[in-house]
Amino acid sequence: MIKKILIANRGEIACRVIKTAKKMGIATVAVYSDADANALHVRQADEAVHIGPAPSSQSYIVIDKILEAIKTTGADAVHPGYGFLSENAAFAQALEKAGVVFIGPPVGAIEAMGDKITSKKLAAKAGVSTVPGHMGLIEDADEAVKIASQIGYPVMIKASAGGGGKGMRIAFNDAEAREGFQSSKNEAKSSFGDDRIFIEKFVTQPRHIEIQVLGDKHGNILYLGERECSIQRRNQKVIEEAPSPFLDEATRHAMGEQAVALASAVGYHSAGTVEFIVDGERNFYFLEMNTRLQVEHPVTELVTGVDLVEQMIRVASGEKLSFGQADVKLNGWAIESRLYAEDPYRNFLPSIGRLTRYRPPQEGAQENGTVIRNDTGVFEGGEISMYYDPMIAKLCSWGKDRTTAIHAMGEALDRFEVEGIGHNLPFLSAVMQHERFRSGRLTTGFIAEEFPEGFSGVEPDEAAARKLSAIAAIINQRLQNRAVEISGTIGNHRRIVGGDWVVSFGAFRHGVSVETGADGTAVRFEDGMALTIDTGWRPGQSLGLFTVAGEVIAAKVDLAGAAVRLRWRGMDVLARVRSPRVAELALLMPEKLPPDTSKLLLCPMPGVITGISVGEGDEVEAGQALATVEAMKMENILRAEKRGRVVRVAAKPGDSLAVDEVILEFE
Repeated sequence: MIKKILIANRGEIACRVIKTAKKMGIATVAVYSDADANALHVRQADEAVHIGPAPSSQSYIVIDKILEAIKTTGADAVHPGYGFLSENAAFAQALEKAGVVFIGPPVGAIEAMGDKITSKKLAAKAGVSTVPGHMGLIEDADEAVKIASQIGYPVMIKASAGGGGKGMRIAFNDAEAREGFQSSKNEAKSSFGDDRIFIEKFVTQPRHIEIQVLGDKHGNILYLGERECSIQRRNQKVIEEAPSPFLDEATRHAMGEQAVALASAVGYHSAGTVEFIVDGERNFYFLEMNTRLQVEHPVTELVTGVDLVEQMIRVASGEKLSFGQADVKLNGWAIESRLYAEDPYRNFLPSIGRLTRYRPPQEGAQENGTVIRNDTGVFEGGEISMYYDPMIAKLCSWGKDRTTAIHAMGEALDRFEVEGIGHNLPFLSAVMQHERFRSGRLTTGFIAEEFPEGFSGVEPDEAAARKLSAIAAIINQRLQNRAVEISGTIGNHRRIVGGDWVVSFGAFRHGVSVETGADGTAVRFEDGMALTIDTGWRPGQSLGLFTVAGEVIAAKVDLAGAAVRLRWRGMDVLARVRSPRVAELALLMPEKLPPDTSKLLLCPMPGVITGISVGEGDEVEAGQALATVEAMKMENILRAEKRGRVVRVAAKPGDSLAVDEVILEFE
């Protein structure tokens, strides 16, 4: 058995591997860059080795530095995690040459499946259904446009060595094909050091469903069901689940058999994933094979009971699989939500900074029979860096069926506290409550179709508004009561707290009275409706549990001056609770308008300017590319919103800018 594992990765997946290695009694070694000196995976490992500067191109993907760390620590095996060197055949070869066990598939499988062009040819030869496309390499943008036109729009432009949604663009016309080719090429070179590009037909209204395979070095290969990964944004998975709400048993079996056939064709062992695009008629087409552990592997573990990291370690040690295909049973339903450091209110742009609060929900079996799991690589007080992937954590829920798992996820998201950076928790909550998601009518276009204007929060309906109003009224009442209990006051001069208030936020304005009787506390609205409310919330608590008319609501509570900010189920309201007279006067106050920034191009995220496409005096048209900003390994093109003339260029390529710093100024 392996004695010491070096994890050639960072963050969440490094912590995940360490967890299983410790369970198996195996020592662990972490590697870290300058930016990760205080990272969680460094703290959790038995040993840690510094490998270079923050950019991954100078640390995590430098093979010689990993080999030196192995030599220094005496590790006899390496787990690559996902990303970085996980699908790098040269790395696997270097380990083999050094006599170090690679906890992954054989070099030949990595080479064959890591190149998307070669993998599609092998898949077709193995009898796996494939998508039509151009399997040769494409030299320049002109050739890309020509090939795309021949295949027929829309097309998917993809990096041959890509993964994780990087180096991918969808093009619906020649202009998008030309621009997408260059952006994909740039991202591929930056992320993988390989800028080869190919093009294939983009299947409209597709589902993204993948099969988990597992094989040993003795020729045994099996599949562990499927994962539905259709909820994506910019080709990056956001929510995954197992099993898929769309597949029937016959399709699941057919996809599983084809996945095993492909794995067998390349002599595969270890854990791997075969990804398919599935249309509305359950026709499926091979997309790619990831010769590594997938980000979303926890949902498979939750429904099968198989620890995939443990199996990878045992297979790498030469052990046979201890179970067969007939032993694989799917039990219940699991959902994974990826918590990203990105601001959904600013078109999901990356967000960096310090986690001033990071309090995940309680993990493990819950009182209602569900299970919560949170795979993470951060901690309260830690920093989110601009150099790496923006994922903070993977929150998972398990239930006896899909509805139960969704409900458990909704409650867990409500209880997840993250402050200090922009994050997508409100958006994940909104998806969990979305009727189309709950009904299982999913495609990879779900987010673009259901949130075409981006995400601006969930607007409460009348029922939700009344619940939030009742909570705000109770919070205000407790704050007022505490304020009058200050010591040292003269008894008969103590201020009397009234029970009548006006709660307002957004378009809602409710007159309420707080009533306390033998049956408890109730908030009565001016139309006569009353909501009973019970809570143990005390001033200073950032998360409150409120039982409103029998429903338990976990709401995040902040005090913003005299207002109460409540966040729940993707809703974010700033409730002002005033006495009737003050509320009447507040209606007469003028509205403060935001500053005019219409003549400025502001940096929408912390990042590095990699290109300025215009100069002073240039006339620009609506939609024209103005500048390019790179953040968290993603390239973002900033475009003109309207016609205008550039009068000042305030930034240059190579500049690191903060949010809302000026890039260009217009006339």
